[in-house]
Amino acid sequence: MKAYGILVSAMIGWLIAGLLKVPIYKITHKKWKWSLVFSTGGMPSTHSAFVSGIALAVGLFSGFSTPEFAVAFALSAIVVSDAVGVRRQAGFHAERINLILNEVLKRKQISESQLKEVLGHTPFEVTAGVAVGMISVFLIWLIWPR
Repeated sequence: MKAYGILVSAMIGWLIAGLLKVPIYKITHKKWKWSLVFSTGGMPSTHSAFVSGIALAVGLFSGFSTPEFAVAFALSAIVVSDAVGVRRQAGFHAERINLILNEVLKRKQISESQLKEVLGHTPFEVTAGVAVGMISVFLIWLIWPR
């Protein structure tokens, strides 16, 4: 029952973060984009919500002094760091490669698809994801039968 509570509460945090992307995008870009629910990048970070939710859920359901919490915390630190660092830089690189590719295509016919530019997150998007994940997990933990 404990493992089920950990996974379900973290998945609910991930889903809430994904669903929040749609109205936030609507407010900032004036159009609906439902594909954001299951996409990378955007506000808030679903990856950060999920892994921080897992870490908190392990701590709440199993204890903060357990080896499982240490592993979950380490994993969440890696994912959050990657979202702000490596994946964000990869998005910047994709953006510039697409600009170069578009210039080449103007001169010559080359059949290439665009690279996905929204891969990582700003620190604010990650912080929002962590907050959504942790709040969601905490609320589920409060009502979860023990």
